[in-house]
Amino acid sequence: MWTKEITDMLVQGVYDTLYMTIVSTLMGYVLGLPMGIALAVTDKKGLRPNSVIYKMLDIIVNIIRSVPFLILLIVLIPLTKAIVGKSYGSSATIVPLVIAAAPFIARMVESSIQEVDKGVIEAAQSMGAGLFTIIWKVLLVEARTSLIVGVTIATGTILGYSAMAGVVGGGGLGDIAIRYGYYRYQTDIMLVTIILLIVLVQILQGIGMMLSKKLDRRKIK
Repeated sequence: MWTKEITDMLVQGVYDTLYMTIVSTLMGYVLGLPMGIALAVTDKKGLRPNSVIYKMLDIIVNIIRSVPFLILLIVLIPLTKAIVGKSYGSSATIVPLVIAAAPFIARMVESSIQEVDKGVIEAAQSMGAGLFTIIWKVLLVEARTSLIVGVTIATGTILGYSAMAGVVGGGGLGDIAIRYGYYRYQTDIMLVTIILLIVLVQILQGIGMMLSKKLDRRKIK
């Protein structure tokens, strides 16, 4: 039977999913953005080539990205308990989400920065701009459209990860789908959670693409 309790539970599930997704994306960029910039700058074709730093970051990113999220989620349970005090619930899930998202974000940031026209960078250098000025006022500004598209992709990926966390009681819509759709065979609730997840992804992607188009300074002739 569809009751008010189930409706309230789904509403709470949407809130928890958005909470995990948004907070994890923001914190993922706190770690991933500097990492991506460092990868782009220290690359052999970057502004300050440094093979040692690049290889260290490259190895860290590749190792974390190679571990499936569900396994990473379980491996990080001790760290999650140490930071949050428990290994279940939406707040606890943020810890593995951030660690999984940061390398993914770093790669997208690196790719976005590498797309910046070399002529623009050379023009800034010829005017005496320093490294941090070029990064802040040239690279990030010129790559902003691509970076926003990257945020959109990262948000959708993290939302999907948050749903997977339901396997270990991570909270949100994924947790509801597992508890009711898998353990209790209530297919109707599971279908509703799937629809809600799809709607959330579409809304977030729509907002991201709208912002990227609005901030795209390139004029199509």
